[in-house]
Amino acid sequence: MPILPPSASAAPCEVRNQPPDRGDVDLWTSDPALREAVARAGAPAAPLAVYGREMGRAEMRAAGRAANRNAPELVPRDSAGQTLDEVRFDPGWHCLMRTSIGAGYAALPWEGGPAGHAAHAAMVYMAAQIEPGHCCPLTMTYAAHPALAASDALAAAWQPLLASRRYDPAPRPLAEKQGATLGMALTETQGGSDLRATATRAEPDGEAWRLTGHKWFCSAPMSDGFLTLARAPGGLTCFLVPRWLPGEGNAIRLLRLKDKLGNRSNASAEIEYDRALAWQLGEIGDGIRTILTMVHHTRLDTALAPAGLMRAALSEAHHWVAHRTAFQKRLIDQPLMRAVLADLALDVEGAVALGLRVAAAVDRARDGETEAALARIAVALAKFQTNKQAPPMIAEAMEVLGGNGYIEDCPLPLLYREAPLNGIWEGSANVICLDILRTLAREPLAAEALAAELHAAAGADRLYDAELRAHAARWPGLPNEAEARWYAEQTALLLTASVLLRGAPDAVAEAFIATRLGARRGRAAGAFGRRESGALLDRLGPSTEA
Repeated sequence: MPILPPSASAAPCEVRNQPPDRGDVDLWTSDPALREAVARAGAPAAPLAVYGREMGRAEMRAAGRAANRNAPELVPRDSAGQTLDEVRFDPGWHCLMRTSIGAGYAALPWEGGPAGHAAHAAMVYMAAQIEPGHCCPLTMTYAAHPALAASDALAAAWQPLLASRRYDPAPRPLAEKQGATLGMALTETQGGSDLRATATRAEPDGEAWRLTGHKWFCSAPMSDGFLTLARAPGGLTCFLVPRWLPGEGNAIRLLRLKDKLGNRSNASAEIEYDRALAWQLGEIGDGIRTILTMVHHTRLDTALAPAGLMRAALSEAHHWVAHRTAFQKRLIDQPLMRAVLADLALDVEGAVALGLRVAAAVDRARDGETEAALARIAVALAKFQTNKQAPPMIAEAMEVLGGNGYIEDCPLPLLYREAPLNGIWEGSANVICLDILRTLAREPLAAEALAAELHAAAGADRLYDAELRAHAARWPGLPNEAEARWYAEQTALLLTASVLLRGAPDAVAEAFIATRLGARRGRAAGAFGRRESGALLDRLGPSTEA
């Protein structure tokens, strides 16, 4: 049968009732919750405005999509058979890394300017909206500075390059670099979160050490070095392992790249140390204490990144309902849809407010012990709460778009795959909750700082005051371990409400308290019985046809 050409009169199908392409989206000016939280934290707005405008360009979203579609590739050897053990990335990855490093993502907190940690936290939140995978190496690079302070020599060699705004991905020794990144290799098969079960061995070699062992997860294996734990003759110790040595690679074998659910633009590897050269960081036997100075800062980022994922999902849902009609009405005008979006918006408002308050406490830690103690306990509460909110919230946003939200052409599948990651990284929920109990038990000042922060909003709202009293009555002391999640959730919600009461618009704070604290409501998004949602939806941007 002959194949006939199409009719000359055939016209393409008319596409109707579909939202226009979003184009460039200014992540800073379109987000009043972020701007207000940054102002409360005292961070400079100018660099964040520039970063938000640059990261929101359509070209950056395209770079992120390309970096996720074309996953990193492990190249063990070159064409001549020489060992390489390199990880190669899509050009979109390098574009994102260059932009974020150049903006000061990893550098701002260490450059001496005001509220650098809060500015960094705002960048994490915005970067996660566009492409969260590249946040991983930058977060560890940012967080490594306190751990490196345990060695004057290593700090002098590494910190200036980690704080450089030059992106230099070349596989060269540190002395030949214009900028550097640092990763982590902690997890082993037999231990997981129990770092005291580390079996990697460290043997002295003059002023250096030689490490031998297997690491089940190495985050960002393309980094210029790794912080790691190994068992020295005097106990578990922290080490810095350079990736490249003069004229050769270090004795680190990349066995395979992990095939992950999400975070696909970023490489994670299983590695072996085969007498790899390493430098001692901190005292012998004090490895966990040393590495925790880094973990404290990475946990800040694991609280802000899911907030960014939620904001991105909410923005997609809002854009859809503002330009889509069903049953002769725009979706944004239908009461049930407005209730769903307003409920989701409250999760984002709370996560941003709490995350930036924690970042401000990190900035102010040098000014007094109270803020330092608050930072230690509040970062764990924020990490727990935001990561429990993110997966169901993003699923709801996906459902708003229907079938289109489930298709890879839309950003929501990427956000959904990414949503569980930060809840697992740097301590899963049970680990975090146990850390909260330990901190409160061992550090009376942390308990005092938390109580002061909760009571700072007393008197502003009767329901808040009632819930604060109920919380104290339910847990006059620390809860038993089986109630640790319940305690962490309720405390985090109260802390969020306190922050909102003292800084957010009344409509936001009142709605959060009415629907999150002691309210009789359903478990599903939108099942919260509030009819007036306009003030919340107006903060998401224009709801009229373009």
